[in-house]
Amino acid sequence: MTARPVRLHLVPKAPEPTPDSDRSPDSAVTSTRDEAGAADESEALESLADESLVPLVAQGHVGASEQLYRRHAAFAFNLGVRIAGSATDIEDVVHDAFLRAFENIASLRNPKAFRSWLGSIVVHATRSRLRRGKLLRLFGLGRSGDVVDIDCIASDQASPRQRAELAQVYALLRTLPADDRIAWTLRYVEGHDLKAAAELAGCSLATIKRRIRRAQRYLANHFVAAHDEADDTNGELQS
Repeated sequence: MTARPVRLHLVPKAPEPTPDSDRSPDSAVTSTRDEAGAADESEALESLADESLVPLVAQGHVGASEQLYRRHAAFAFNLGVRIAGSATDIEDVVHDAFLRAFENIASLRNPKAFRSWLGSIVVHATRSRLRRGKLLRLFGLGRSGDVVDIDCIASDQASPRQRAELAQVYALLRTLPADDRIAWTLRYVEGHDLKAAAELAGCSLATIKRRIRRAQRYLANHFVAAHDEADDTNGELQS
Protein backbone atom coordinates (compact mmCIF):
# COMPACT_ATOMS: atom_id res chain seq x y z
CA MET A 1 0.00 0.00 0.00
CA THR A 2 1.20 3.46 -0.81
CA ALA A 3 0.89 5.67 2.20
CA ARG A 4 -0.89 8.98 1.83
CA PRO A 5 1.40 11.98 1.93
CA VAL A 6 2.25 12.96 5.50
CA ARG A 7 4.00 16.23 6.12
CA LEU A 8 6.08 16.95 9.17
CA HIS A 9 6.24 20.66 9.82
CA LEU A 10 9.49 21.13 11.70
CA VAL A 11 10.51 24.50 10.30
CA PRO A 12 8.65 27.84 10.35
CA LYS A 13 7.14 28.77 7.00
CA ALA A 14 9.69 30.47 4.78
CA PRO A 15 8.98 34.08 3.76
CA GLU A 16 7.30 34.65 0.41
CA PRO A 17 9.85 35.08 -2.42
CA THR A 18 10.54 38.58 -3.68
CA PRO A 19 9.25 39.18 -7.24
CA ASP A 20 12.01 39.04 -9.81
CA SER A 21 11.36 42.64 -10.85
CA ASP A 22 12.25 43.85 -7.36
CA ARG A 23 15.46 41.86 -7.08
CA SER A 24 18.84 43.30 -7.70
CA PRO A 25 21.25 41.32 -9.91
CA ASP A 26 23.36 40.51 -6.86
CA SER A 27 20.40 39.15 -4.90
CA ALA A 28 19.35 36.99 -7.86
CA VAL A 29 22.83 35.48 -8.07
CA THR A 30 22.88 34.88 -4.31
CA SER A 31 19.46 33.21 -4.47
CA THR A 32 20.57 30.93 -7.28
CA ARG A 33 23.65 29.92 -5.34
CA ASP A 34 21.56 29.28 -2.21
CA GLU A 35 19.16 27.07 -4.16
CA ALA A 36 22.03 25.14 -5.71
CA GLY A 37 23.65 24.72 -2.32
CA ALA A 38 20.40 23.46 -0.79
CA ALA A 39 19.98 20.95 -3.62
CA ASP A 40 23.53 19.72 -3.15
CA GLU A 41 23.02 19.35 0.60
CA SER A 42 19.75 17.48 0.11
CA GLU A 43 21.44 15.08 -2.32
CA ALA A 44 24.34 14.57 0.09
CA LEU A 45 21.97 13.83 2.98
CA GLU A 46 19.99 11.38 0.87
CA SER A 47 23.14 9.34 0.31
CA LEU A 48 23.82 9.01 4.04
CA ALA A 49 22.80 5.91 6.01
CA ASP A 50 20.62 6.23 9.10
CA GLU A 51 23.58 5.88 11.43
CA SER A 52 25.08 9.01 9.88
CA LEU A 53 21.85 10.99 9.89
CA VAL A 54 20.94 10.27 13.52
CA PRO A 55 23.90 12.19 15.05
CA LEU A 56 23.09 15.14 12.77
CA VAL A 57 19.50 15.16 13.99
CA ALA A 58 20.75 15.10 17.57
CA GLN A 59 22.74 18.24 16.72
CA GLY A 60 19.59 19.95 15.43
CA HIS A 61 20.16 19.50 11.70
CA VAL A 62 16.75 20.08 10.11
CA GLY A 63 17.70 18.60 6.74
CA ALA A 64 18.74 15.32 8.38
CA SER A 65 15.41 15.19 10.24
CA GLU A 66 13.50 15.69 7.00
CA GLN A 67 15.54 12.97 5.28
CA LEU A 68 14.81 10.44 8.04
CA TYR A 69 11.16 11.37 7.87
CA ARG A 70 10.91 10.90 4.11
CA ARG A 71 12.79 7.60 4.36
CA HIS A 72 10.65 6.01 7.07
CA ALA A 73 7.22 7.71 6.94
CA ALA A 74 5.62 5.04 4.75
CA PHE A 75 6.92 2.26 7.01
CA ALA A 76 5.54 4.00 10.10
CA PHE A 77 2.18 4.68 8.45
CA ASN A 78 1.73 1.10 7.19
CA LEU A 79 2.69 -0.31 10.59
CA GLY A 80 0.09 1.80 12.34
CA VAL A 81 -2.61 0.99 9.78
CA ARG A 82 -2.05 -2.76 9.97
CA ILE A 83 -2.20 -2.77 13.75
CA ALA A 84 -5.23 -0.50 13.96
CA GLY A 85 -7.06 -2.01 10.98
CA SER A 86 -7.85 1.43 9.56
CA ALA A 87 -6.14 4.68 8.67
CA THR A 88 -8.21 6.75 11.09
CA ASP A 89 -5.92 9.03 13.13
CA ILE A 90 -2.82 7.15 11.95
CA GLU A 91 -1.36 10.22 10.27
CA ASP A 92 -1.51 11.95 13.66
CA VAL A 93 0.07 8.90 15.29
CA VAL A 94 2.93 8.97 12.79
CA HIS A 95 3.42 12.72 13.13
CA ASP A 96 3.60 12.46 16.93
CA ALA A 97 5.88 9.42 16.73
CA PHE A 98 8.43 11.29 14.62
CA LEU A 99 8.32 14.32 16.90
CA ARG A 100 8.89 12.11 19.93
CA ALA A 101 11.70 10.26 18.18
CA PHE A 102 13.48 13.48 17.21
CA GLU A 103 13.05 14.96 20.69
CA ASN A 104 14.62 11.88 22.28
CA ILE A 105 17.03 10.84 19.54
CA ALA A 106 20.08 11.48 21.75
CA SER A 107 18.98 8.50 23.85
CA LEU A 108 19.20 6.11 20.88
CA ARG A 109 22.33 4.07 21.60
CA ASN A 110 22.46 2.30 18.24
CA PRO A 111 21.87 4.79 15.38
CA LYS A 112 21.54 1.88 12.94
CA ALA A 113 18.39 0.84 14.79
CA PHE A 114 16.47 4.06 14.11
CA ARG A 115 13.80 2.33 12.00
CA SER A 116 12.96 -0.34 14.57
CA TRP A 117 13.15 2.24 17.38
CA LEU A 118 10.71 4.46 15.50
CA GLY A 119 8.51 1.41 14.95
CA SER A 120 8.38 0.74 18.68
CA ILE A 121 7.22 4.33 19.24
CA VAL A 122 4.49 3.88 16.62
CA VAL A 123 3.43 0.60 18.24
CA HIS A 124 3.24 2.22 21.66
CA ALA A 125 1.19 5.15 20.32
CA THR A 126 -1.15 2.84 18.38
CA ARG A 127 -1.61 0.68 21.48
CA SER A 128 -2.73 3.75 23.41
CA ARG A 129 -5.16 4.61 20.63
CA LEU A 130 -6.61 1.09 20.61
CA ARG A 131 -7.09 1.07 24.37
CA ARG A 132 -8.71 4.49 24.32
CA GLY A 133 -11.02 3.42 21.50
CA LYS A 134 -12.05 0.26 23.33
CA LEU A 135 -12.84 2.24 26.46
CA LEU A 136 -14.92 4.71 24.49
CA ARG A 137 -16.87 1.89 22.85
CA LEU A 138 -17.69 0.46 26.27
CA PHE A 139 -19.46 3.73 27.03
CA GLY A 140 -21.08 3.90 23.61
CA LEU A 141 -18.83 6.72 22.49
CA GLY A 142 -16.93 4.94 19.73
CA ARG A 143 -16.79 6.49 16.28
CA SER A 144 -17.72 4.90 12.97
CA GLY A 145 -14.09 5.41 11.94
CA ASP A 146 -13.04 2.86 14.54
CA VAL A 147 -14.36 -0.05 12.44
CA VAL A 148 -12.04 -2.14 10.29
CA ASP A 149 -11.32 -0.55 6.91
CA ILE A 150 -10.50 -3.50 4.72
CA ASP A 151 -9.51 -1.25 1.80
CA CYS A 152 -6.53 -0.03 3.84
CA ILE A 153 -5.09 -3.47 4.46
CA ALA A 154 -6.15 -5.74 1.59
CA SER A 155 -4.25 -5.74 -1.68
CA ASP A 156 -5.97 -4.88 -4.95
CA GLN A 157 -5.45 -8.48 -6.06
CA ALA A 158 -7.30 -9.98 -3.08
CA SER A 159 -10.41 -11.93 -4.07
CA PRO A 160 -13.80 -11.34 -2.39
CA ARG A 161 -13.22 -14.47 -0.33
CA GLN A 162 -9.81 -13.29 0.79
CA ARG A 163 -11.15 -9.88 1.71
CA ALA A 164 -13.99 -11.46 3.69
CA GLU A 165 -11.60 -13.67 5.64
CA LEU A 166 -9.22 -10.80 6.28
CA ALA A 167 -12.11 -8.67 7.53
CA GLN A 168 -13.15 -11.49 9.83
CA VAL A 169 -9.63 -11.82 11.24
CA TYR A 170 -9.45 -8.11 11.99
CA ALA A 171 -12.94 -8.13 13.50
CA LEU A 172 -11.80 -10.90 15.86
CA LEU A 173 -8.53 -9.13 16.63
CA ARG A 174 -10.54 -6.06 17.55
CA THR A 175 -12.10 -7.94 20.47
CA LEU A 176 -8.73 -8.98 21.92
CA PRO A 177 -6.67 -7.07 24.48
CA ALA A 178 -4.48 -4.54 22.68
CA ASP A 179 -1.22 -6.28 23.65
CA ASP A 180 -2.33 -9.66 22.27
CA ARG A 181 -3.69 -8.07 19.11
CA ILE A 182 -0.44 -6.20 18.50
CA ALA A 183 1.74 -9.24 19.17
CA TRP A 184 -0.21 -11.41 16.70
CA THR A 185 -0.27 -8.67 14.07
CA LEU A 186 3.46 -8.06 14.31
CA ARG A 187 4.15 -11.77 13.93
CA TYR A 188 1.62 -12.88 11.32
CA VAL A 189 0.61 -9.73 9.44
CA GLU A 190 3.86 -7.77 9.50
CA GLY A 191 5.87 -11.00 9.33
CA HIS A 192 8.46 -10.14 11.99
CA ASP A 193 10.36 -12.88 13.75
CA LEU A 194 9.76 -13.30 17.48
CA LYS A 195 12.78 -11.25 18.53
CA ALA A 196 11.88 -8.30 16.30
CA ALA A 197 8.23 -8.49 17.36
CA ALA A 198 9.26 -8.40 21.01
CA GLU A 199 11.46 -5.37 20.42
CA LEU A 200 8.70 -3.51 18.60
CA ALA A 201 6.17 -4.39 21.29
CA GLY A 202 8.60 -3.43 24.07
CA CYS A 203 8.40 -6.73 25.91
CA SER A 204 10.44 -9.87 26.55
CA LEU A 205 10.63 -12.82 24.18
CA ALA A 206 8.68 -14.98 26.64
CA THR A 207 5.94 -12.37 26.88
CA ILE A 208 5.54 -11.95 23.13
CA LYS A 209 5.29 -15.72 22.71
CA ARG A 210 2.61 -15.89 25.39
CA ARG A 211 0.60 -13.09 23.81
CA ILE A 212 0.81 -14.62 20.34
CA ARG A 213 -0.30 -18.02 21.64
CA ARG A 214 -3.34 -16.49 23.34
CA ALA A 215 -4.34 -14.60 20.22
CA GLN A 216 -3.75 -17.61 17.96
CA ARG A 217 -5.84 -19.84 20.20
CA TYR A 218 -8.68 -17.33 20.17
CA LEU A 219 -8.60 -16.95 16.40
CA ALA A 220 -8.44 -20.71 15.85
CA ASN A 221 -11.53 -21.18 18.03
CA HIS A 222 -13.61 -18.44 16.42
CA PHE A 223 -12.48 -18.09 12.80
CA VAL A 224 -14.82 -19.57 10.19
CA ALA A 225 -13.17 -20.13 6.82
CA ALA A 226 -15.04 -18.93 3.78
CA HIS A 227 -15.74 -21.70 1.27
CA ASP A 228 -14.90 -20.91 -2.33
CA GLU A 229 -13.62 -23.75 -4.48
CA ALA A 230 -12.62 -21.29 -7.20
CA ASP A 231 -10.07 -19.60 -4.96
CA ASP A 232 -8.03 -21.51 -2.41
CA THR A 233 -5.19 -19.06 -2.09
CA ASN A 234 -4.39 -17.15 1.05
CA GLY A 235 -5.19 -13.45 1.41
CA GLU A 236 -2.49 -11.05 0.43
CA LEU A 237 -1.53 -7.91 2.33
CA GLN A 238 -0.16 -4.77 0.80
CA SER A 239 3.54 -4.06 1.29
